[in-house]
Amino acid sequence: MTGGKLETLIEKGYAARRESRLDEAKGRFAEAVELCRMSDDPVLLARALAGLGQIESDLNRPDAALKCYGESVEPYRVAGRPLALAHTVCHDADLFRKQAKLDLAAERYREALSIYRSHEETPPLDLANALRGFMLLKSSEGDAEEATRL
Repeated sequence: MTGGKLETLIEKGYAARRESRLDEAKGRFAEAVELCRMSDDPVLLARALAGLGQIESDLNRPDAALKCYGESVEPYRVAGRPLALAHTVCHDADLFRKQAKLDLAAERYREALSIYRSHEETPPLDLANALRGFMLLKSSEGDAEEATRL
């Protein structure tokens, strides 16, 4: 399958997610992951895995979501896609925070924030979401001063 067809499959997964057709979205992303594993485009594989991770998270399957996000990190890192990497790492952090794995969450938020702050093209909403998640973590730890600063 060509890159264009894989991208279309991934986009169909996101369209199904937007329309709350999670089972269909999961099927599209799972198919894209399998097909991307046979292609030579690690970034497409990372996008498909991140999409599948989002669906697993939507379906309240955090361990499955973390597995998908974890696998999508390295291709983004190797390909020099820092903003996609930061976005994925932030999703990791959110899931770890919800599981009360606060040390792992804090580590991921710091990495995401470091990446976002070092790139002028960072979407403000992405930075705000990372800051919000880290603020919630600090608040849950009882660090009101740091939470307020964030």
